[in-house]
Amino acid sequence: MVDVSTAIVIDRPSDIVAAYAADPSHAPEWYSNIDSVAWKTEAVVRVGAQVGFVARFLGRTLEYTYELVDYVPGERLVMRTAEGPFPMETSYRWTPHGTAATRMELRNRGEPAGFSRVVAPFMARAMRRANRKDLDRLKTILESR
Repeated sequence: MVDVSTAIVIDRPSDIVAAYAADPSHAPEWYSNIDSVAWKTEAVVRVGAQVGFVARFLGRTLEYTYELVDYVPGERLVMRTAEGPFPMETSYRWTPHGTAATRMELRNRGEPAGFSRVVAPFMARAMRRANRKDLDRLKTILESR
């Protein structure tokens, strides 16, 4: 099992952080490993929506589809792979921090199979580093607006 959780405080109100981060169309702007996003359903952030991603991870190109399975605007978003290299769940949680900042948590959980299971500890470390960089990038983007 891979279970990586990373958090950051962004000096912007929760509604702004959540609205930007919850929209998968923005993912290539702040996720360094995501090359492209294509909505497979209507481009609306809602439970049941499906989004295809093309990403690079550990030197490989990955194509996978996430389905949004839980969404409470301004509070949390949970997506699970509907297809792809191994089952993965990504969740975002936004919590007000003080009067005008937001604590955002990014969590990735998955159950690697086959060879991926052998390298799961390495994958977890690589995911943690990538998530930290991605959240730092998100903070930079949102705090500069």
